[in-house]
Amino acid sequence: MPDLLIELFSEEIPARMQARAAADLKRLVTDGLVEAGLTYASAGAFHTPRRLALSVEGLSSESPDTREERKGPKVGAPDKAIEGFCRGAGVDRTALEVRDTGKAQVYFAVIAHKGRPAPDIVAEVLDHTVRHFPWPKSMRWGAGALRWVRPLQSILCLLTDEDGAQIVPLEIDGINAGNTTRGHRFMAPDAFAVTSFEDYEAKLKQAKVLLRAEERADHIRQEAVNLAFAAGLELVEDPGLLAEVAGLVEWPVVLMGEIDADFLHLPPEVLQTSMKEHQKFFSLRDKTGQITRFVTVANIAAPDGGSTILAGNQKVLAARLADARFFWDNDLRVARAGMQDWCDGLGAVTFHAKLGSQAERVTRIAALAREIAPHVGADPEQAQEAARIAKADLRSEMVGEFPELQGVMGRYYALEAGRSPEVADACRDHWKPMGQDDDVPSAPVSVAVALADKIDTLTGFWAIDEKPTGSKDPYALRRAALGVIRLLLAKQNKLSIQLLVATAHGSLTESFSREDRLCGRAENGNFKMLENFLTDFDETDPDYYVRISKDGGLGEDNHFRLRNSADVQEDLLAFFHDRLKVHLRGAGIRHDVIDACLAMEGADDLTLLVKRAEALETFLRTEDGENLIQGFKRANNILTQAEDADGVEYSFGADIRFAEDAAETALFAALDDADTRITPAMAAEDFAGAMAAMAGLRAPIDAFFEQVQINADSAVLRRNRLNLLSRIRTTCLAVADLRRIEG
Repeated sequence: MPDLLIELFSEEIPARMQARAAADLKRLVTDGLVEAGLTYASAGAFHTPRRLALSVEGLSSESPDTREERKGPKVGAPDKAIEGFCRGAGVDRTALEVRDTGKAQVYFAVIAHKGRPAPDIVAEVLDHTVRHFPWPKSMRWGAGALRWVRPLQSILCLLTDEDGAQIVPLEIDGINAGNTTRGHRFMAPDAFAVTSFEDYEAKLKQAKVLLRAEERADHIRQEAVNLAFAAGLELVEDPGLLAEVAGLVEWPVVLMGEIDADFLHLPPEVLQTSMKEHQKFFSLRDKTGQITRFVTVANIAAPDGGSTILAGNQKVLAARLADARFFWDNDLRVARAGMQDWCDGLGAVTFHAKLGSQAERVTRIAALAREIAPHVGADPEQAQEAARIAKADLRSEMVGEFPELQGVMGRYYALEAGRSPEVADACRDHWKPMGQDDDVPSAPVSVAVALADKIDTLTGFWAIDEKPTGSKDPYALRRAALGVIRLLLAKQNKLSIQLLVATAHGSLTESFSREDRLCGRAENGNFKMLENFLTDFDETDPDYYVRISKDGGLGEDNHFRLRNSADVQEDLLAFFHDRLKVHLRGAGIRHDVIDACLAMEGADDLTLLVKRAEALETFLRTEDGENLIQGFKRANNILTQAEDADGVEYSFGADIRFAEDAAETALFAALDDADTRITPAMAAEDFAGAMAAMAGLRAPIDAFFEQVQINADSAVLRRNRLNLLSRIRTTCLAVADLRRIEG
């Protein structure tokens, strides 16, 4: 069975596209081969800046012969119908078979497909793959019609078996497949022939090309760590930058340079971001955390050991850092004056056409942070102060140049303005957590402001009815909801989501004054102009708002009705529950367990909800838990059927005086004991204790069903026993809605 080797050699492929392109090449080729009837043992895709490669091992040498049967028209059908069927099947009419299907005699065509050799199939599949490759962006060059991400220069396509290597005959837009490739652009530019994947990879390495991206990345990181260690420094890890740089070079040569002393006073984050974004440099820091040197990766082993390369890089870096120093110095003057200019400037920054400016939003966040503060152990004054300046750095020159530093720079500027460390940290951390793996703030003031920021965002967009739909989430509202969940759960903060949303909604409505709602009439005093846009406008409606656009005019998007608070609370709580399900499923908690807990009171307290779900999940993993669920379901099913049949509710009146069997008496006693333990445990939110008390019901319930006949001949006994089943249901449902547990 032959092995297949494909290489598509081109000009430099953007680093961000390489890994996806290699995966697409593997998928498209292997899927095409399988669809054509070939099989293979394994496949691997590889990429460098100038090539995509695919190795397929154990490929079958030809596709198998196949036989296909097609059912045609009935015997006696019009000739045109029969002839059309024959054309579609590719057979002569005389080759049709007549078969009796039980209802009628029908023509059948038997079509034999002869197997095809692997080279023919490979050529066909690769031609289709290249011509229909899903590049995010592609280009044409010269007079050809082929599109590729960058000009395609050569195609290597080999089938290798015990008899040797065979070039697959293939021509695409004037490029003929061959058995040659090229090495490093500068250090080994000549073409060379290969005979197999092993030969290909080995010769590429000799020609100064490391084929595997992970090998290039590992080499870069290890060399950087070694250089840093030798200088008494530490590499600042950056997996994203490492992957990008590994996609920029075929033969990585790691060099260490110095940062001019004139720039070492800049914050480490500024140095790191500037070097990363502009130069793709890695940062090296000392034991104090100060960045003092950098690592760059060249794509050539220079004769002078890289001295000229480093000199050029350091010259360009100095110019970049001079810009950063200019921004820093200008920003410090504003920060040391109290940051008020930036805070005032937020009024000119639109957050959303319907939700107002960043200044209006800051006012809402500050009020909400003050309300939240006591519940998370924060000082209300500090929380409000932090919220008022948390967005100020958006107006700074540094954040204007490097938006990813928002918050980080806010902390530096707050400290320069004389604010307390707690307030400054909240300016940095209120954006967090930004993603699933991001750190969650733990300082109380930071938590209060971060919660207020996210709750205001969610409430605002729900109030104007702009929620995520399908995969679209332009305002990252799912991430904001997950951030709230993680903030609440990290420190077991007990807060009502509905209360938070109600408070935020109140702040939102207050931010629109009567003048906002009537400003359209005041503008130019032209009532008809307003009326054209708002045919149903009612100035007494407190939830109808009109806003003047930046240019002073009215537009269709500047009038709207806010959804009322109750609807927003209900809808947004359901959204939080959906995100919580995703979060808890990632932690191994079953969806039916979550549903069982969501059905209970207090579901708007996410911390309480998770504690209940974790306890129930743990309980259900025990033998007692599994068996008790079966007993509960049996009791609930019998009771539900009896209530439906009798048209009454058996929810009270179980009396131990009518107990005739020892198992029946024991169940009464067990339920009494469980109730005395479950009730205080639930009041104390000791869900594990409540579950343990419920576990004690397993044996009495099992014995009851084994020894007692529920539907007794005596109506009194039957009613009493059904009421006893109702007690089982009531006791168990006090812990969670076990009716929602599956299985």
